[in-house]
Amino acid sequence: MAKNDPYEALRFKEFNIFLWLRFALVFGWSMQFVVIEWQVYSMTNNELSLAIIGLCEFLPAFFLAPFAGHIVDRKEKRNLFMLCIALFSLISFGLFWLTSLYVETAWESNSILISIYALVFFGGVLRAFFGPTIFSLIALLVPKKVYPNAATWSSSTWKGATVFGALCGGFLIAWIGVHYTLGIIFLLVMIALVLVFQISKKPILNKAINESVKESLKAGIRFVFNDKVILGALTLDMIAVLLGGAVAIFAVFAKDVLDAGPKGFGILNAALSSGSIITMLATTYIPITKRTGKKLLVSVFGFGICMIVFGASKFMWLSVLALFFAGVFDGVSMVVRQTILQLKTPDDMRGRVGAVNSMFVGSSNELGAVESGIAARIFGAPLAVVLGGTATLIIVAVIGAKNQPLRDLDLQKDVRDHYDEVKT
Repeated sequence: MAKNDPYEALRFKEFNIFLWLRFALVFGWSMQFVVIEWQVYSMTNNELSLAIIGLCEFLPAFFLAPFAGHIVDRKEKRNLFMLCIALFSLISFGLFWLTSLYVETAWESNSILISIYALVFFGGVLRAFFGPTIFSLIALLVPKKVYPNAATWSSSTWKGATVFGALCGGFLIAWIGVHYTLGIIFLLVMIALVLVFQISKKPILNKAINESVKESLKAGIRFVFNDKVILGALTLDMIAVLLGGAVAIFAVFAKDVLDAGPKGFGILNAALSSGSIITMLATTYIPITKRTGKKLLVSVFGFGICMIVFGASKFMWLSVLALFFAGVFDGVSMVVRQTILQLKTPDDMRGRVGAVNSMFVGSSNELGAVESGIAARIFGAPLAVVLGGTATLIIVAVIGAKNQPLRDLDLQKDVRDHYDEVKT
């Protein structure tokens, strides 16, 4: 096998453009998530309002994902991505307008709150399409032998944008306020919209034009559930986010537990993601291919331990440290999962498999927000996080014992086979 080139995917122009526009888009989306959570919690002072935000985004993203995957496999990916970004710009502008002085003085707070929930719901609809579209587009920007490296750079860009978006979101709330921060987010989305035109249209690889929607959906779901490695990797990531995550209630910790204010809120969000991006950048130089399954299990187990420490902490420095190492473990999990999906998914099913991935992992963020908000209301935020982290450890142990193909997974052979395929 050829010597590892950490910059292999970056030697393709369109992939570089894709990374820039994805950074701008996710940077804005991450800031928007932070700003809206802070704004809603400030308006209501109720943890359940954070659960409602998660529910509004989860419901459409989860239930529309299978249909979105079917559509993505049948449509041209560049134009579909462009349409998603254009519609997302309307959401960003709507939130910017709702937080203006005119609306705040002319409307009742309940009307503003309901409008915010409505825009978040619309964002959930778009989320159903964003995931499978991006997953499918990456495979059309680089050759197959570059998939592992491209997956690492794409995940690193996503995490990097999340880091700086969360950090800047918290600081900008303190410096210029919610309204003008949302204005900056709208500008970032427009930059992404301009950049997407620099990518050429791509061929449609799904040739099953006569396949019904029902048959198409069944084929995608059946593929994922018949592959124990893919199913196990997706389940592990979903459980970690759903039970072990606490992102949705960081506002509660920053405001009520650690007394850190909006700046501390931004730091908590950034700490988790910063550990992830450092790990993912490291994997471009030191690929995680040997004994991959065991490393995946250990990383999710380590994530659960870190979240238990975070939930029990009363000190800002310890909370930040726990979240940083939780991010380190999460980075390993993300790189492994994306590499598995890119290497094992047939080209004509990328939209549907990407949609299932969104249902398992992407939607679990929103469902996790619902779970976190409700658990925080019942048990209090610290105990809710400790219980979620403990549940994560138990489930990881069970999956590790029951799923031997995942436990024995070694990606070195898969990567070597793709290089040999290109040579021949």
